[in-house]
Amino acid sequence: MKQGFHKRPRGRPRSVAGDRAPGTVQALDRGLTLLRELAKARNIALSDLAVRTEMPVSSTHRILSTLQKHGFVEFDESTQEWMIGIEVFRIGNTYLMRTNLVEAARKTLRRLMEETGETANLGIADSGDVVFVDQVETQNPIRAFFGPGTRGHMHSSGIGKSLLADMPQREVEKIMRLKGQPEFTQKTLTSLEELHNDLNQTRKRGWSIDDEERYSGMRCVASSIYNTFGEAIAGISVSGPTVRFPNHVISELGPKVKRAADEVTSAIGGKPRRR
Repeated sequence: MKQGFHKRPRGRPRSVAGDRAPGTVQALDRGLTLLRELAKARNIALSDLAVRTEMPVSSTHRILSTLQKHGFVEFDESTQEWMIGIEVFRIGNTYLMRTNLVEAARKTLRRLMEETGETANLGIADSGDVVFVDQVETQNPIRAFFGPGTRGHMHSSGIGKSLLADMPQREVEKIMRLKGQPEFTQKTLTSLEELHNDLNQTRKRGWSIDDEERYSGMRCVASSIYNTFGEAIAGISVSGPTVRFPNHVISELGPKVKRAADEVTSAIGGKPRRR
């Protein structure tokens, strides 16, 4: 492909060589600098890119030509501008696959199960429901079981309530109007007032409690996982029979579950929202 050239600005831009750490490869260092700047600019002329990166125009063009050869950048003949190429997407997509939520959480779920001796669960919100996507079961004979794909009401679920606690009040009320608040046990929160009070406690603690609200004799503690925008996208929980979840154990499990959720948040490049 014929390359486009812009008139070189007068004067030689200051070299970035002095900014390099000892032992680095200058051409590679400059190439990565150009890729980062291209990602910010989306599309940019050669001379403008050289000025932004403080590199000589000739060096900038040589590096871009090399990157273009391998598909990392593209050149638009009509606009005479450079942009990120498809190969960057392919490599980035490999990272995204590695940080897939289920994959990223699996090790944490297993360790949480081993630390607590209880079943660890991973769930997401979908169309107003909580959907369980992974689980590591305890070996205890009496245990909770939510197979992948199991759906449930958010108002009676530990993960569901943790996710609701990160939503605006109007969104919570919209989901409740859509799905209702059916009573599953005598402890199910069947009114908006009860639910809002419970969600306020969840926000203060950083973790939620399902206190026999879905199944009599079963309790659950959960905390949210966040994406890079600080949005709650999933939750981790431990669940088991009430006899193994007295209040003093719940107070110990809460911080452990929150740490586990924060660990997965970090693994996927997310950042917790400050409640």
